[in-house]
Amino acid sequence: MSTYLGVLKNYADFTGRARRKEYWIFLLISTLVVFCLIVIEGLLGFGLENDESLLATIYELAVLVPTVAVGVRRMHDTNHSGWWLLFPIVNLFLAIRNGEQGPNRFGPDPKAMPDMGAGTAAAIG
Repeated sequence: MSTYLGVLKNYADFTGRARRKEYWIFLLISTLVVFCLIVIEGLLGFGLENDESLLATIYELAVLVPTVAVGVRRMHDTNHSGWWLLFPIVNLFLAIRNGEQGPNRFGPDPKAMPDMGAGTAAAIG
């Protein structure tokens, strides 16, 4: 859950890199939230006239910017521009792929950051 909340806290940060875990956990939890909202709305009897869920649509609009931001950071982790999000098959391949080891043009390796000393991590952030 902290990974999900971390993405929401950095909702407009399109710089840096995002690990595969951060990206996929955020998408998984978002999908589960949408599913729960649809079920709740169905149990309450809302939206029976059409197949659209008002609560799920509001949630999806609320997390649109964080979703794009974490996607851009995921592309950066593979050393590609965030514009690759516009190409569905390619961005899926890049999102599944392991990130580039070590620093790249978009920043330090997010996998290496917890292993750094406290002084180094403070200097970076």
